[in-house]
Amino acid sequence: MSRKLGYTAVLLGLLIAPFALYPVLLMKILCFALFACAFNLLIGFTGLLSFGHAAFFGGAAYVTGHALKVWGVPFELGLLIGTAFSAATGWLIGGLAIRRQGIYFTMITLALAQMLFFVFLQAPFTGGEDGLQSIPRGYLLGAIDLGNDLTMYYVVLAIMVATFALIVRVIHSPFGQVLKAVRENEPRATSLGYEVARYKLLAFVLSAALAGLAGSVKAVVLGFGTLSDVHWSMSGLVVLMTLVGGMGTLFGPVLGAIIIIALENKLGDVGSWLAQVTEIEWFNTLGESVTMVTGLIFVLCVLAFRRGIIGELVARMR
Repeated sequence: MSRKLGYTAVLLGLLIAPFALYPVLLMKILCFALFACAFNLLIGFTGLLSFGHAAFFGGAAYVTGHALKVWGVPFELGLLIGTAFSAATGWLIGGLAIRRQGIYFTMITLALAQMLFFVFLQAPFTGGEDGLQSIPRGYLLGAIDLGNDLTMYYVVLAIMVATFALIVRVIHSPFGQVLKAVRENEPRATSLGYEVARYKLLAFVLSAALAGLAGSVKAVVLGFGTLSDVHWSMSGLVVLMTLVGGMGTLFGPVLGAIIIIALENKLGDVGSWLAQVTEIEWFNTLGESVTMVTGLIFVLCVLAFRRGIIGELVARMR
C-alpha cells in the first residue's frame, strides 16, 4: 500500500510539474529516465553489463527522425519504426554477445556499438557531424498538434508511465523471476532446466527495444539527433544514472536520471547564484565543470552509497 501511495504521489507531482518548470527539460528528463529503466532491466535484474546501449538509443533517434522528416510517417508509426530498429539491432548484437560472460560480454557490446557509431557517422541520411536537424513532432492520432510543449509533455509522460508499468509487470512475472535467478546463480538456473541463453537474449532485446523507444521520443521532443546519442559516452552516462540511483531497484534509475540531467542543465545557474551570494567568481565557472561534478558524485556513491541512493534508503528502512 505504501508503495502504491508513493507511485501516486510521484504521478501527481509529474502532472503538475510543467506548470512550475520548463516542459522541454522535464521531457528530456523523462526520456533519459526511460533509457535508464531499460538499461536497469538488463544490468539490475539480469546481471548483464552492456556498454553499447547508446547504439539502440541513438540509432532509434536517427531512424525515427528520418522516418518523420523524410518519409512523412505519422508520429506513432515513427516511434514504432525506431523501436523495431533497436529491437532488431539488439537481437543481432545480443545474439553475438551472450556467447561470452563478464567483461568479455561488455567489451563485445562496446565494440559492436562503436561499429554502428561509425556507420551513422558516414551514413548520408544522418547529417554526419552536423546531426539530423529539424525533426517534426507531427500530430498524435492525426488530430492533436504536438507542437505545443504542454501537449507533448503529457504524451511523453503517458509513454513513460506505460513503459514503467510494463517493466514492473515483467520484473514480477515468472519470466522476471527467471532473470533474477540467472543474475544470482546462472549455473544453478541452468541445472534447473532453464535455457539461460534464451532468457538472456530475450532480456537483451527487450531492454534494447525500450532504450530505442526512449531515443525515438527524445529525438521528437528536441527535434534533432546527434552523434553524441550513439557515442560510447552515452552508454557510460546511462551506467552512471543507474548506479547513482540504485541498480536493481525500480525507481532508482529514474532518480539517477533526474540528478544527472538536472546537473547538466542547471549547474551553471547554481554556480551563478552561488557567485552572487558568496561573491566568489570561481563559482561562475561551475557550469563548465559538469563532468568533474558528476565524477565526484559517482565516487561518493561508490564509497558511501554502494547500492545507490534508493538502494541504501530501502536497505536502511528494512
